[in-house]
Parts: sequence; C-alpha cells; structure tokens
Amino acid sequence: MGRKATSDPGDRDDVRLDVWLDVACLFKTRSEAQKACHAGKVTVNGRSARPNRPLRAGDDILIGRPHGRTQHLVVRMVAAHHVAKGEARQLYEDLTPPPTAEEIEMRRIERLYRAAMSPPRAPDKRERRALRRLKGRG
Repeated sequence: MGRKATSDPGDRDDVRLDVWLDVACLFKTRSEAQKACHAGKVTVNGRSARPNRPLRAGDDILIGRPHGRTQHLVVRMVAAHHVAKGEARQLYEDLTPPPTAEEIEMRRIERLYRAAMSPPRAPDKRERRALRRLKGRG
C-alpha cells in the first residue's frame, strides 16, 4: 500500500511543494499546483515558491484563490503519496478567515452575472419542434 503521512524525523521530512499540494487535495492535480506556483500564486514562509521547493512541517503557505481570496495554511505533516481525503485534511491547519457577508454577496452577484451573460445555446429537439409549430410549418 502507499506510505502514510509522517512527521517523525526518521522518515522523509520534506517533500516537493507541488506534490504536497496535490496530496493535501488543495489542487485537483499536480500540474495545476505547478501552474499556480509558476504564476506566483503560492508563497511559502513569505517568499514566492517554485514547485520543486522542499516543504517541511511547520511551513506557512499562502495560496491566491479566485475573487481575491487568500488561503492561509500551516503544514502539520508531509506526505509524498496520496492518502484518503479525510487524512489529507490532517496534513495542514487552515487559518483562512471565513468569508465576510460582502464577499458572499459579491460571489452570488458574480454567479448571476455569468449565468445571464453566458452565450445562448442551440435549441434542443423539443424546442425546435415548438418553434416549427409556432411558425406554422409543422
């Protein structure tokens, strides 16, 4: 089976940043984590971090998220191989403050705007038949 998350010095005490971000389920894939690192959206201990940066327990991570949000994490344990999602949450402590009422409302308005501005789609079979009936062709 895979390795368990460890923090004792006898085992592996550091792991690549992009691997850890993927294992901790903070990004869907390792390549997404790499892209975020290259784009400067991930900082470790106050410095912009590259994907190959070794990460250790106790490191402080800031991740830039959409809509100007910043996720603040402290690494509790490192793991180089995938673990269950419940265990993955034990790898870090999330210090991100909850969103304010204004931020929640802003996101809701943005969702409504995107839904209204989405390009129109082609009518499906039922809608085409209804249009033909309205035009008197069928």
